[in-house]
Amino acid sequence: MILSREEVRKVALLARLELSEEELDAQVGHINSLLSHFDILQQLDVSGVEPTSHIIPIVNVLRDDVARPSLTREEVLMNAPESRDGCFVVPRIVEGA
Repeated sequence: MILSREEVRKVALLARLELSEEELDAQVGHINSLLSHFDILQQLDVSGVEPTSHIIPIVNVLRDDVARPSLTREEVLMNAPESRDGCFVVPRIVEGA
């Protein structure tokens, strides 16, 4: 499949891209080159190939979720630049009420 200059211009318009004439010519070449590679891939016989998302098997390597002792609220808040009512005080980043 080969795209014409006008088809590439239409795709650029749909993508809200403003291309100069030189950029349009370059993109026509790039896109058509890419499509020719896809045409080659379409000719490959992959009927015996099982679909995969990775080339090697991947397993989850998460550790077990085990409860363990942690810092108290007071110990954590000792490191806070500012705290109030047992919570961190941070600068407001959203304007409003």
